[in-house]
Amino acid sequence: MKTNLLDFDLDGLVAWCQALGEKKFRAVQLFRWIHQRGVADFSQMTDLAKSLRDTLQLLAEVRTLPVVSRHDSADGTIKWMFDVGQGNAIETVFIPETDRGTLCISSQAGCAVGCTFCATGAQGFSRNLSTAEIIAQLWFAERTLRQERGVDERVISNVVMMGMGEPLQNYAALVPALKTMLDDHGYGLSRRRVTVSTSGVVPMMERLGHDCPVALAVSLHAPSDALRNELVPLNIKYPLAELMQACRDYLAHAPRDFITFEYCMLDGVNDSDVHAQALVNLVRPAHTEALPCKFNLIPFNPYPASGLLRSPPERVKAFAALLSEAGIVTTIRKTRGDDIAAACGQLAGDIQDRTDVSGRRAKTIRIHA
Repeated sequence: MKTNLLDFDLDGLVAWCQALGEKKFRAVQLFRWIHQRGVADFSQMTDLAKSLRDTLQLLAEVRTLPVVSRHDSADGTIKWMFDVGQGNAIETVFIPETDRGTLCISSQAGCAVGCTFCATGAQGFSRNLSTAEIIAQLWFAERTLRQERGVDERVISNVVMMGMGEPLQNYAALVPALKTMLDDHGYGLSRRRVTVSTSGVVPMMERLGHDCPVALAVSLHAPSDALRNELVPLNIKYPLAELMQACRDYLAHAPRDFITFEYCMLDGVNDSDVHAQALVNLVRPAHTEALPCKFNLIPFNPYPASGLLRSPPERVKAFAALLSEAGIVTTIRKTRGDDIAAACGQLAGDIQDRTDVSGRRAKTIRIHA
């Protein structure tokens, strides 16, 4: 089987090329052709020696993912479903805005965390994606959007690892993908514009801070261990005290001087004034320095059989006001792509579940202050 060059960050591609007897600068040229120009046909890489192009034709390929479907939202959001084999499909979402273009990328086929409000988690977990499968989503979207718009300049300015899966549970494949996104010979994205979202895999947060620090978003969703244990079962393993300390530690390496907390607003579950005050106390404890952070409140995006409801807009606004009055930067996320099930928490793909997470899918949530 041919080697898929999307699997390599630049260091990996240099090592692969050197094993063929090629110098480093040839790997840099090849890397640029693939990621900056979106070229998959080696015969078009005209500044490579013909002998190298012939070798590449024999040994390598730039293999992207087969497209199962595409849906375009009325608001301009685009959702692609990609086939990743063995009956699994993943979803990737492009969100255009006036000042940026954001691509939401999946890292796993399914998710083992099993958050009760997330359609992906409700489907269970099949497998991790490879580095090539992660990067293929960006490679395809960037190439496709440039062709459709008739432009040569970059369309995607921001990447968020907020699609299907828990990125930090696929760490070995994630880091080379991030390095390719950041590399000036690749996509040249700013560390501040690449965000990894995690439900709180504490040991991997520490490793990411040392290996490839990018912006970090933590899926919080509850101010107490009792409630978070039910909404985000990973909290049982890594409770809030450990998670908050990991956030503080990450800031020493992060490209931004704050942590973003994602908070899904669930009607009657986690959206009361008491919950808001508990959040303030969590990030601004009396006994220690406040944790620099901002809150991103996410209106819950329903999916079939979730058994949960979206908090009313007036409740979300009141909740946000309480956080803002405490001096915490708070935004309410505008729902995008919900008409094509591309909004936050709606990505479901088509997953052959290989785990037993039935104990983490209860739809009846007890309410805790």
